Amino acid sequence: MFKTSALSGDKPEQYAQLLAQARGLLDGERDRIANAANLSALVSHALPELNWVGFYFYDGEELVVGPFQGLPACVRIPLDKGVCGAAASTRQTQRVADVHAFPGHIACDAASRSEVVVPLLHGDALIGVFDLDSPVPDRFDADDQAGLEALARVYVEALA
Repeated sequence: MFKTSALSGDKPEQYAQLLAQARGLLDGERDRIANAANLSALVSHALPELNWVGFYFYDGEELVVGPFQGLPACVRIPLDKGVCGAAASTRQTQRVADVHAFPGHIACDAASRSEVVVPLLHGDALIGVFDLDSPVPDRFDADDQAGLEALARVYVEALA
């Protein structure tokens, strides 16, 4: 049975602990849905000031909602819309301090104020995105981005 523990230390230390927990949680499991569900729950409960954590999977045309923690979400996102679409189409993490100032932002939850979206790539192939929203403006910094990108890599590696 997997057991989580409270995070301690500064932000990089907390992400290192969270990364170790994620590796343990995903170890030996290759199912993308099961891993996305568990990773969403782990991150949602471990990190403060979040109102949505989850995955969108690329179906060859658009992003389709996968496992998440939070209020009901937009089901489909075109690659030319919103922060998730920008992360998917550019294949680069999008860290947005104020989502209301982001051109084409999709307001699935009106309470969201900031967002970070990490593309999930297997080589050059787009799998989807890992999306986190916060009701706090400018919630995510470079330490969050680095930690979340590391978690995304662990997720993708577990699928191989």
